[in-house]
Amino acid sequence: MADGLHWDTRLEVKLGTQTVTPVASITPTFNLPAQVLHSIEADNVAYVVQPQTFTITMTVQAIGPIVAALTKMARDRTTFSVAIAEKRGTDWTFKSMAFSRCLVTSINPSNVVIDGVPAATVTCLCLDATEEGK
Repeated sequence: MADGLHWDTRLEVKLGTQTVTPVASITPTFNLPAQVLHSIEADNVAYVVQPQTFTITMTVQAIGPIVAALTKMARDRTTFSVAIAEKRGTDWTFKSMAFSRCLVTSINPSNVVIDGVPAATVTCLCLDATEEGK
C-alpha cells in the first residue's frame, strides 16, 4: 500500500445539507430482474425487463438521539440521502457519490452492551444512486 494513502472520508446520512449520522458500514443491493422469453421456434429469443429495485442496509452507532431521529424520519416517511463526506485528503475512489431519495423501511437497534458501542441496523430503499469518478 502506498505511503501517501489515507482514508479520510466517510459515508453520512444527510437530510438536505445537514448530517444526521455517520455510517459505520453499508451493504447496497441492486435487483435488476429480467425474464427470458422463448418461442415455438427457438429458446432464449428475447427478454423482458422487470422493475429494478435498489436497497441498502447500513449500520450506525446508536449514540445520542441518532436512532430516534432515524425512527422519526421513518415514521414521517422523510426521504434522505447517503453521501460521501470528504473531510480532508483526495484519495477516495469517487469524487462524490450519493444514494438519494432514500426511505427507511426498518430499524433494528442492538442490545445495550457493557463494552463497546450499541449499533442499529437500518434497512432502506433508494430511488436514485449517482457517482462521479475521480
